[in-house]
Amino acid sequence: MNIKALKNVFTSSHHSRSSTPMSSPKHSGSSHHSRPSTPIGSPLRTFSSALMEDNISSAESIINKWDVDSPSVSYTKVTSLFYQDDDRSEALRFINTVKDIQRSMHFFISDRSSPDSHSLIVTAQKLMESAMKRLQKEFHQILSVNRDRLDPESVSARSSLTSFSSLDDLQSDFGDEIEGSDDEIRPGGDSMTESPVPIQAESDLRSIAKCMISAGYGKECTKIYRILRRSIVDESLYRLGIERLTASQVHKMDCDLLEIRVRSWIPASKTALRTLFRAERILCDRVFADAPESVRESCFAAVSGEPATAMFSFAESVATSKFKKSPEKMFRFLDMYESISDHWEDIQSTFSYESSSAVRSQATSALLKLAEAIRSSLSELESAIQKDTSKSTVPGGGLHPLTSYVMNYLAFLADYSRSLGDILADYPIQVRAPLPESVLHSATSSPTNGCDENLSMRVAWIILVLLCKLDGKAVIYKDVALSYVFLANNLNYVVGKVKGTNLKEMLGNEWVTNHEGKVRQYAANYERVGWSKVVSSMTTPLDGGDRTVEEVGKVFRRFNEAFEEAYMMHATWVIPDGRMRDEIKVSISRKVVPMYRKWYEAYRGRVAGVVRFAPEDLGNRLSDLFYGTDFSGSGSVSVSGHLKGSRSSR
Repeated sequence: MNIKALKNVFTSSHHSRSSTPMSSPKHSGSSHHSRPSTPIGSPLRTFSSALMEDNISSAESIINKWDVDSPSVSYTKVTSLFYQDDDRSEALRFINTVKDIQRSMHFFISDRSSPDSHSLIVTAQKLMESAMKRLQKEFHQILSVNRDRLDPESVSARSSLTSFSSLDDLQSDFGDEIEGSDDEIRPGGDSMTESPVPIQAESDLRSIAKCMISAGYGKECTKIYRILRRSIVDESLYRLGIERLTASQVHKMDCDLLEIRVRSWIPASKTALRTLFRAERILCDRVFADAPESVRESCFAAVSGEPATAMFSFAESVATSKFKKSPEKMFRFLDMYESISDHWEDIQSTFSYESSSAVRSQATSALLKLAEAIRSSLSELESAIQKDTSKSTVPGGGLHPLTSYVMNYLAFLADYSRSLGDILADYPIQVRAPLPESVLHSATSSPTNGCDENLSMRVAWIILVLLCKLDGKAVIYKDVALSYVFLANNLNYVVGKVKGTNLKEMLGNEWVTNHEGKVRQYAANYERVGWSKVVSSMTTPLDGGDRTVEEVGKVFRRFNEAFEEAYMMHATWVIPDGRMRDEIKVSISRKVVPMYRKWYEAYRGRVAGVVRFAPEDLGNRLSDLFYGTDFSGSGSVSVSGHLKGSRSSR
């Protein structure tokens, strides 16, 4: 019963008594319905009153001993009641004394049989107030002294210890006779080998909280807890790198500074959800285990509610800031999204109280805004590819920066396939023209691990947009053979990137097979166009009859001219992929060298002055092709002012 309520009961009862003399049998009889049925002068009533009076009398010595306001007992101001001995006998005696005072107050308020009941209640009330001041001091001191040892990591590591001994538990095991007890308080079910002091501190805090709340001083107790633990949460978040910022502050922040904040927020939020807030919930539930759930709920909400809400609010503010205008930032959004979604069960369980609904709502809102920003970034990527108007060619028909940028971008996206599948689930791809049947079929015909079909289609479409853009860039090359080298190089890179990353699981084996065939087709087209003059120079049959020296010389001169021209030109071209480079050189050699060897062996004696190459020389020359000359890769290019040529670091 609340002590303040007891005061009111006492006051109203006292006024009623003053108008009805207790010595009057008549008046006494007229009010018998409000009193115990036992006669006033009975031995039982006398014994009960005497026992309650003894409780108050006995309590004075121990309560006054630890009176924080006592000028004569100065050592109580600098020492702790709960650290007097290892067995906590002094603390147990103090807690039991408070219970005795409470019982005595209840007795004398409900029964006025003792002529001294009024004065006894006043005395008991003063003792109770003194005891509560001491317990408030002890509660504050234990929380403060163990600030570092009641840290989130220590508490979380002991999360399996759902039960632990309190002073009340000990009393129930050993009774009220605690003098001289050598038993230590230990956590229920586990030994004290791991961090014993914090567990004992939790036990002491629980006992104090139970005592104060049952005595009607729950508000004073919880206020201390809320202030101290909230400061720890705020400090922990600051150390982790999470600062409280308003949406306006985030939106006005420089992009580079915001990038730093986001980088810090991503791992910090994971730690906060996995350790900090979870540990605070555990500690709160333990300390106030004997209190009504509403007490635990309000305390945890006061300690962790606002900090958690602010943490999720930052994620939402970032998702709606100018930060989202760059496609490269999608990876930041995805990391933030997964920091929340991967710990959704922790959020739901840790903030399960109704008073924590604002935290859950803010986390949900942050996820929705981040998902929206991610979809927007994907659209921005596609738009940037389509809007690219750069007319510069890559020297030697090598790899275009746009190709490497987009494919590296998509390869990194593939690492987020699970999250992206959820984000894009209700947002199917929308294109102006129907998606080509070949792309549609190859994107979905060979699922390997249940990848989301909608995500696979989105990736296939973005690659198709890229390839169409590359087709347009190939036209810029004046030499048709070089344009085929360009297309082969870039498509080969696309296929290689798909095969070597999680993109293959999205697009399937058939997609890879189809596009590998297109690479071979581009390579064959290059050979046909680029080496046609060389091959055709010796297409005259050897068995067509006798030839004059002039005719034979003309064939060799035509071959020399065609080969030199092709060699000098193609030596400046580049094929970065070693395997494709060797395959093309071998294919060219098979078309040129055997044919040339036949002419060489048949006529070299007749036109020795015209023959420039031995068959082995041709092979050596061909082996030098496609490494490029003075090739620097052309640096980075601007893609409609949006892409940078190399993906920003994640």
